[in-house]
Amino acid sequence: MGSSVTAVSLRQEVTELLQELIRIDTTNPPGNETAAAELLRDYLEESGVQCELYAKIPERANLVARIPGRSDGPKFLFLSHTDVVLADAAEWSADPFGGELRDGEVWGRGALDMKGQVAAEAVAIASLAREGFEPAGDLIFCATADEEVGAGFGASWLCEEHPDAVRCDYLVNEGSGDRVVLGGRPFYLCSVSEKMSAPFRLRVRGRSGHASMPGIADNALVKAAPLIEALGAYKPERKLIPEVEALIETVTGERPTSPDELVQQARAVAPLLAEMVEPLLSLTLSPTMATASLKRNVIPAICDIVVDSRLLPGTTPEEQQRIVREVLGDGDYEIEVLESHGGTRSAIESPLWDAVASWVETVDPGARPAPICVAGFTDSHWFREAFGTVAYGFFPSRVMAIETAARLIHSSDERVPVEDLELGVSFLRHSAQSLLSRS
Repeated sequence: MGSSVTAVSLRQEVTELLQELIRIDTTNPPGNETAAAELLRDYLEESGVQCELYAKIPERANLVARIPGRSDGPKFLFLSHTDVVLADAAEWSADPFGGELRDGEVWGRGALDMKGQVAAEAVAIASLAREGFEPAGDLIFCATADEEVGAGFGASWLCEEHPDAVRCDYLVNEGSGDRVVLGGRPFYLCSVSEKMSAPFRLRVRGRSGHASMPGIADNALVKAAPLIEALGAYKPERKLIPEVEALIETVTGERPTSPDELVQQARAVAPLLAEMVEPLLSLTLSPTMATASLKRNVIPAICDIVVDSRLLPGTTPEEQQRIVREVLGDGDYEIEVLESHGGTRSAIESPLWDAVASWVETVDPGARPAPICVAGFTDSHWFREAFGTVAYGFFPSRVMAIETAARLIHSSDERVPVEDLELGVSFLRHSAQSLLSRS
């Protein structure tokens, strides 16, 4: 990262920028991300970075900043989002929008998800601009609105309405980057694919009536109970996907031949590894919400069950529906797909992977990157679908344990170590110089 003076100043710069970002309440809904986009624009323009705001409605702007390169060079984009989820101050031991620096950690809603990475991406591109970096192709920084709800104000809207502003060959986003020790060896997880979010509504039909005379009615809530139990008890067929095969091979040196063997191999290395891979071997069906009668004395004619479901990359909602109908059998019910997002993948072998690997080797000799599929989904899929972008989730973290971070995201007392912010800036600068150096 250059001299120690530079390192100290970049550390201070990313810390202070994150504190300012946290102090802007961008809880979604309603979002109000424009205030964050304007803060970033003012900060970046001071370093000579070109900035543009794109907004579907004035309060919800997306920032797109760039250092232009040659028109024939590859385009590389740092992706992040400025909105955050709700924070209940009563559950926190610090002001969730205070941006307090305490014992080397910045506290506040969004510190991990994902204003810390927003700040690191902004500092990386600003510092490169100040140094006169001349990239082979455009280096782009995009801080979007509306990732947490996805109501069409952020990444999806940009890719559709302003494709030339965000078109890119390579992209780094949130998703992973944690340093984990498996079998006594260090690895940095890098997400190269993600499951599809495909929730559906199960509507069970009966016949209403007065609750004092249940015999003349047909209670949809009672009819729904065995269907909910069937979904809860279902053990889906496991499948091997390339990302999980590659992960196990990276860690153990042996390629698994079956899902059961893979789980055994993972468990033999570390319980954490088995926990990570098990949701990545099949679809999941999790009933989470139920709605029936709105009155105590009325037997419901309709009972709606919402089921959260995540599909492996390459699995379609049609395949999911067929499986659900096999699980439930015949009956008085209908299935309505509520949405289907994600489920995309990028190649593991790519110049971006080489950039990740060379950075890992530089900062942590002996450590290796390991590919992973994200059990949730991110905004990366919009870019993969629109432009065929090679998109990875990688924001390195080695001070805070992966188990701690998992408990803090979307929860109280969210915070990020300054040392991990500095690590993130280091990686982002390296990846841009690696991918976009002029030959």
